[in-house]
Amino acid sequence: MNFAVLLPRPRLLGLAAAGLRFYQVSGLRGLVRATGLLKLLPSPLADWEPLLPSLPPARERAPLPELTPADSPRRARVGMLTGCIQQIAFGSQNRATARVLARNGAEVVAPRAQTCCGALHAHAGEHDLAVALAKRTIEVFEAANVDAVVVNTSGCGAHMKAYGTLLADDPAWRERAASFAARVRDLSEFLATEPLRGPLGAVSKTVTYHDPCHVVHGQKISKQPRALLGQIPGLKLVPLKESDWCCGSAGTYNLTQPEMARQLQERKVAHIRETGAEAVVTANPGCIIQIVQGLEAAGSP
Repeated sequence: MNFAVLLPRPRLLGLAAAGLRFYQVSGLRGLVRATGLLKLLPSPLADWEPLLPSLPPARERAPLPELTPADSPRRARVGMLTGCIQQIAFGSQNRATARVLARNGAEVVAPRAQTCCGALHAHAGEHDLAVALAKRTIEVFEAANVDAVVVNTSGCGAHMKAYGTLLADDPAWRERAASFAARVRDLSEFLATEPLRGPLGAVSKTVTYHDPCHVVHGQKISKQPRALLGQIPGLKLVPLKESDWCCGSAGTYNLTQPEMARQLQERKVAHIRETGAEAVVTANPGCIIQIVQGLEAAGSP
């Protein structure tokens, strides 16, 4: 079964996630890597295996509450895209997103009926599936009656902001899609419209920031993430050379073009290490997976 069929089906995706989690925590992954069995896999499967994200326990992959109340004063009622890969691989980040939004005055609606937004289908040329998933996403969040739809995965956000273009030739959906797209906000874009509400705890670290392509080029968002980081007491942000260059992930690019993706990954990791930062901050699951894998390969924490 390919990813185009798997991603929009939460139950099947959950079963696949449980299998992958077992592979990772049972010792099977270590055995496969230590014995060289990966080399026996046909290309490009051997290249894909290191890019599998380390999945969290089942409790972190569980759905978010459908409603997270806002701390007062309330500033908005927002829908939150929990995503497909994002929810199973970065469930704790989703929960943190909902908490931060609520702390900053947003009532957060995470509809259980939502599935995949269709971004990866569009990247892979699965046009009909991308259209069907766009329509479903619009319907789900229209029913939620929200002021904005907040997205913490930049590939999804950029794609959802383009729903008006995707459905422009469909008279029944053209206006609905354009109206929906106008209400989509990247998490940093939404939060940066007001100062973060305190009290803010100190984070005594030196960090650098990588601009995901779908944030900086797709959505023209650059200042907002840095402005938010600048409000955190004790945090020192140092510049990253070529911060807006691709890390090699690019949706499904690192799966379909592994050699070129690896060159971009190595270039990005070298620049990150040159900063001397203790951590690299970014805003897209694909970038996180790609950069983590590159740092591990380079022996860097």
